[in-house]
Amino acid sequence: MLDPTLQIIDSHAHLEYPQFDEDRDAMLQRARDAGIETILAIGGAAGPDHLASAIPFAEVYDWIYATAGIHPHEANLATDQHFADLEKLTHHPRFLAVGEIGLDYFHNHSPREIQAPVFRRQLEIARAAKKPIVIHCRDAWADCLAILESDWRSANLGGILHCFTGTLEEAQKGIELGFLVSFAANITYPKNNALRDTAKQLPLGSILTETDSPYLAPQRVRGKRNEPAYVVEVAQTLASVRNCSADEVAAATAANFRRFFRLGDT
Repeated sequence: MLDPTLQIIDSHAHLEYPQFDEDRDAMLQRARDAGIETILAIGGAAGPDHLASAIPFAEVYDWIYATAGIHPHEANLATDQHFADLEKLTHHPRFLAVGEIGLDYFHNHSPREIQAPVFRRQLEIARAAKKPIVIHCRDAWADCLAILESDWRSANLGGILHCFTGTLEEAQKGIELGFLVSFAANITYPKNNALRDTAKQLPLGSILTETDSPYLAPQRVRGKRNEPAYVVEVAQTLASVRNCSADEVAAATAANFRRFFRLGDT
């Protein structure tokens, strides 16, 4: 059992989504009660007109930080004004990273030939702002890693491979490029043995925990709404496959997050 007094971090949650409209305050209190030290609220995933959606949470709660980015699903909607809006948001004092950005060849909601240039343009914005990035990649690892190699490595800013679902080799390449690898509650699903094997083999100092709330609820409540408090179950699963305690996973991943974003003593 995870010690609720030990701090843990949800490195990726969509707090503004309507699934939380009826009980948002209670949901955030449950997160605190579960030992959540920090939430990284992800802005813009609902579309480029909503890039600032995470900022209000970061302004109200001193334990929540914000990101913003044009998701690959909505890359075909991106305009010059959206890129200008994103650039402006990078200067906000509670803004930690540009994202989630990247490539998605599973859904292909935006054409692949549009996703790549939108991805690259946001890398330019992040580089200019000296901010790391949060990557969304699904069924596109070869192209995504190639772009990160050619367009991002030299920035020396790294980022987070959010809700990682790739192979061990792809995770290792990401780490070599300066990224932390973040695992969500899909790691609890019975058929995800390969993902658990990957998590087992990565250095503990290179991983994070997240929920991707309100999506990807853990197996215990699969099919229902996810919420940040459930990140505890991610830590418990990581602990079981790594043969260590959940407390150790929670402490290490929280320290990884604080160290990467320079949020104080680790």
